[in-house]
Amino acid sequence: MKNIIKYSLWAIVTVFALTSCDPQESTDYALGETPTESQLSFTATPSTSNSNIIDFANTSEINGVAVWSLGNGSNAKGEAASSKYPMAGTYTVTMTLYTSGGSATISKAITIAKNDFSLLNTPMYNALTGGASNLQGKTWVFDQYNDGHFGVGPAGGDSPSWWSCPAGGKDGSSLYTQEFTFTQVGVKLTWKNNGSVYTNANGAAGLKALGYGNAVLNPTVGDYDVVYQPKASYTFNLNEADKTITLSDGAFFGHYAGTSTYKIITLTDDVMYIKCVSTVESGNGWWYRLVPKEKNVKPVVPLKAIALNDNFESATTTLAFVPQDMGTHTSANYSNPSPMGLNTSSKVYLYEKGTAFYANLSYTVSGYKFDLSKVNKVRMKVFIPSYNNYDDTFATAGDWVTINQLQSQVAVKLQNNGLGGNAYTTQTEIVKANLAKDKWLSLEFDFSTVKDRTDYDKIVIQFGAEGHAAPGIFFFDDFSFSE
Repeated sequence: MKNIIKYSLWAIVTVFALTSCDPQESTDYALGETPTESQLSFTATPSTSNSNIIDFANTSEINGVAVWSLGNGSNAKGEAASSKYPMAGTYTVTMTLYTSGGSATISKAITIAKNDFSLLNTPMYNALTGGASNLQGKTWVFDQYNDGHFGVGPAGGDSPSWWSCPAGGKDGSSLYTQEFTFTQVGVKLTWKNNGSVYTNANGAAGLKALGYGNAVLNPTVGDYDVVYQPKASYTFNLNEADKTITLSDGAFFGHYAGTSTYKIITLTDDVMYIKCVSTVESGNGWWYRLVPKEKNVKPVVPLKAIALNDNFESATTTLAFVPQDMGTHTSANYSNPSPMGLNTSSKVYLYEKGTAFYANLSYTVSGYKFDLSKVNKVRMKVFIPSYNNYDDTFATAGDWVTINQLQSQVAVKLQNNGLGGNAYTTQTEIVKANLAKDKWLSLEFDFSTVKDRTDYDKIVIQFGAEGHAAPGIFFFDDFSFSE
């Protein structure tokens, strides 16, 4: 079997970027002559400890910086390099020597006579494959039931800071049909799906250029499912020094981003968290978290009928409402602006809507979902000041927003926090509009109409209407969520 590993364009660019300036570190900044292939040479010597480990040394007749492509997906830099070759075969090793005058490259074929799978008996290989004794291999799938299993961010970033997929956020797409079985003996990869892969518009264009042009827009979660049948088998290279994994023959982890090489962030018996740099979208990085198939089990989240309430009299609130894009005067322990009538308490919640389009307060419970069959009514007292500007018009978030003035209203929404930024898509909202001003009002928001819903765990409060930049001050008190 021959394993001829060629430079990818990405690898060439990366290596050149890392090394091209090194020769200039000498005190002689004059541009030298361009080196030639005849001036280059290197040795390849089997290690005395194991003939499947090869030691390389630069023996060129000119000085420079040596950069190595070791034929098995590994790269190195320096006068010497060493690499393991667990599988028998012929590997093409390339050395490029960079000098002040340019660069030259030579290659040499290295033949490994026999397999030595003991070289794969390492923590990372064993975590990925289940070990040499696991002849059926270890199957990995997307960690679909937990937040953050799929996301995008800057290519040079450390996290998917632009968008992170909530649990089940790609239900209905082909992303969750992907299965990857890694087998240590033979370094084999088996990739199974239901005949499609998932990608966005740029990825679909890239696949079309490769001959996979049957892309279908997914109406459930957006982007595209593209008809793609994996090959019967692949191989893989796990580079423990660089902490990368490369899949053979153009294979990828079910989401097409134009690359087969992934940076390993975490690899344990239970989690594989990886990142790739997209070649079809400049500047984009993609993050994937996979788990063993048998551990991809939907967690059972209990329903609980737990009453919630807060009167905001204490500086330490009972319910820590989380502000989103609120004004700086927002306070959970503010003096009552009108302690009379329905509300004579000393402290209330001051809600300042600034100029943000979607300001709100929210409270999310932990470890359970609302049992709306029993607890389904939100009650609170509200005070709508007349001194707010309800007459002028303001900028809106877009043409779809029909309200451009501050409203004397309050909305309460129930949402599924697991959907992250898409929580609004499945929410239930009740609006109390055209409220009287300058007096305390007692309001009830009855969610018994959705008493069969089992996915809600978040309460959102929003005064003044959303989607416009009109500012305003509002007050509420004696919040409760109960029967």
